[in-house]
Amino acid sequence: MKIELSIATTSNIEEVLALHYRYQIDSINDEDKKDGFITTAFTEAHLKSLIQDESGLFIATVNDRIVAYAMAASWSFWSQWPMFAFMINHLDDSRCLGAEVTAENSYQYGPVCVDKSVRGQGVFEHIFEFARFEMAKRYPILVTFINKINTRSYQAHTSKTPLKVIKEFEYNNNHYYKLACKTK
Repeated sequence: MKIELSIATTSNIEEVLALHYRYQIDSINDEDKKDGFITTAFTEAHLKSLIQDESGLFIATVNDRIVAYAMAASWSFWSQWPMFAFMINHLDDSRCLGAEVTAENSYQYGPVCVDKSVRGQGVFEHIFEFARFEMAKRYPILVTFINKINTRSYQAHTSKTPLKVIKEFEYNNNHYYKLACKTK
């Protein structure tokens, strides 16, 4: 299997949204939730801004079909959602390998989505590293969060990436891990 990685363009939006919808918490089958899910809903306008303003949508294709995406952007972009606004207000409550975490020196990574058809074949690791490499040009620290009930995502991120839990927190009656790593 040959995986091709690239920064998404607006022509990819429809296919990314189709992939996203298959694994988004509001539309995924209950039986599939154990295999991971995405909580944030996105629109075409969100993805257009992510692409045009942030260069923050990364895709993996196999045979010209998008099989995975990873999102990454400035805290300014993410501030439109209440959960991320909460994260911004609490960036300074933890450190990443001794470094202070701020809205200026860090960015929010995720969500990431890998189609079931290619899981376990290295796609996740490749898209994570590609996104981290691209974002390292702008930020020294990557920050993300994972809902504690999303065990598949937690296992993947803590065993296949350099991310480390730097804090645990609660928001809107849900429990989360805050994870971070240096980008270089």
